[in-house]
Amino acid sequence: MRIWFNDLDEKRGPVAELKPHGLKSHGVSLGFGSFSAQVLEQISDASPEDIQLARSLVKSVARSAEIDIPGQSADEWLVQDGGFRIEARYRHDHTLPHEDESLTETCREVIIPLMAAMAELIGYDVVEDPSASLTPEVEGGLSRATVSRRERNPRNRLLCLRIHGAYCGCCGLDPESRYGHAGSILEVHHLEPVSMLEHPRPYDPETDLIPLCPNCHRAVHTRRPWPLTPHELAAYMEEAGHA
Repeated sequence: MRIWFNDLDEKRGPVAELKPHGLKSHGVSLGFGSFSAQVLEQISDASPEDIQLARSLVKSVARSAEIDIPGQSADEWLVQDGGFRIEARYRHDHTLPHEDESLTETCREVIIPLMAAMAELIGYDVVEDPSASLTPEVEGGLSRATVSRRERNPRNRLLCLRIHGAYCGCCGLDPESRYGHAGSILEVHHLEPVSMLEHPRPYDPETDLIPLCPNCHRAVHTRRPWPLTPHELAAYMEEAGHA
């Protein structure tokens, strides 16, 4: 199975190839087609934040699969030319590689984050809802405004939850197990507040962000301008007998 971006054919951009590997594993290989010069030039202009997010996405795959980037480290790799490759091996303990469940799992855990890493470097924009009107439909309705501010990259939330898990980093609440489909309430907390930055910098979702439930998120921000750390809040909770 071969997967590439819809607006690029398989010769002009990154391509992920999935094959069986032994009795219980899939092998995934990501590389570039032979006519990818234009995309590689775009990647060479990637911002430090895009590079950081791409590396974090690949590191998130390494938590569940064996990853090899020939000639480079998993922490400091760069796409320097068309010879760049990522090799991954993902093992299935309870299903066989040819079963639909196995294919879906490998795509979710390996191919999607690897291709998302390439999307960050290429510079694909976040898809906005085209049905959202910029003009209020009724008198007194709210309209959307674009303001100049230090933007919180929306992809950071998805990657933070993927790396740390979908539960509160302070109290351990797993909202989906408690609230079911209404449980997507976790918030992403910046350990160094965005508002305190003198200059924008790339955030590493693994070390700079943490998921918190709304209560814990509100609690850490009761101290200003620098919020309580998750460890400090956990200590307060323990002193209060709620840990």
